[in-house]
Amino acid sequence: MEPTDYIYGLRPVIEAINAEKEIDKIFISKDLQGDLATELNQLLRQHRDIVVQRVPVEKLNRITRRNHQGVIAIMSAVTYLKLDDLVPQLYEDGRLPFLVALDGITDVRNFGAIARTAECVGADALVIPMRGSVSVGGDAVKTSAGALSYLPVCRERNLAGALRFLKNNGYQVVAVSEKADVNYTLAEYTGPVVLVMGAEDVGISPEVMAECDTRVSLPMFGHIGSLNVSVAAAIMMYEVVRQRLAADMEVI
Repeated sequence: MEPTDYIYGLRPVIEAINAEKEIDKIFISKDLQGDLATELNQLLRQHRDIVVQRVPVEKLNRITRRNHQGVIAIMSAVTYLKLDDLVPQLYEDGRLPFLVALDGITDVRNFGAIARTAECVGADALVIPMRGSVSVGGDAVKTSAGALSYLPVCRERNLAGALRFLKNNGYQVVAVSEKADVNYTLAEYTGPVVLVMGAEDVGISPEVMAECDTRVSLPMFGHIGSLNVSVAAAIMMYEVVRQRLAADMEVI
């Protein structure tokens, strides 16, 4: 982890929160006590959009051996957007919305690769949950080849609720799962769409899957039962592009 990816110490972290710096998550020692610790906890109760993890002090020591005072804030390399703001703006701009939601993607290399493809195909944003997702730090931006400097990221407290919100705003929510029976080329993606990709080990969580109104799979003919999630996401994103280009040509 690069030094610029985090700040440490009770007072610096408190000041960063008060200054509304973009914080991805905060690690706090389970044994942290004292007046400043109380002040930090009170402040965090007012900023529920910041992910907090209570961890053994050994985890903090692995991040830095400096005097962290029992608290380290991992900074985000991007400014998160809210779907509440993005969705109406896309319609106002006359765009045909195209989002990619990631459920449980924690590998920074996969996340960066997905972001890179999403930016290349002109997707409007990535949607990730506050918990159980990769930290969008400097490593993620580097792995994305700079794509995250241009591609918005919406971080939502509840991904299932975010998908429900998108459905209510006219989006088709498409789950990509090896358990689905519908070939990915047979679904239609020419309207507002959000592709939902799950973690390679467990796939899309049941509560998120329940909000998906279309479920598709990529055909497999070899001995291995699944693709790398960034590869599967790239195939799906370019199928959206292919169908939309074909639809535009039919109109012409």
